[in-house]
Amino acid sequence: MKSRDTLIRLRRFQVDEKRRRVTQIEMMMADFQRMAMELDREVVHEEARAGITDIGHFAYPTYARAAATRRDNMRQSAIALEGQLAEAKAELGEAFEDLKKVEILDDRERSAERAAEAVREQAAMDGIGLARARARA
Repeated sequence: MKSRDTLIRLRRFQVDEKRRRVTQIEMMMADFQRMAMELDREVVHEEARAGITDIGHFAYPTYARAAATRRDNMRQSAIALEGQLAEAKAELGEAFEDLKKVEILDDRERSAERAAEAVREQAAMDGIGLARARARA
């Protein structure tokens, strides 16, 4: 019984860890996208301030060029995390399936134990009833 409980606790812990990992990756992706949007606004602002939007122009603002590079890197990082997110979600699904298998097995075993206990109790009651019936006769 204790080993089953320990196994269930372990599986739940694993599911929680996988869920935290998925959440962490999703938060990182959201942060990268938010930072990319902020950098995009900064690039537009800097281009408007300088009056030059052509990246190839010799007087294109250095800050706008650097911000655009950082923005692109943020977007690439978010894209790279999509693969990790898919993998983490798959691992979460597997961990959840493992947990459910153990919980179903535990429920079946407990049901079998309850049924066996009910049979024992019924047999004991039947024995008491028979003993009383014989005592009256």
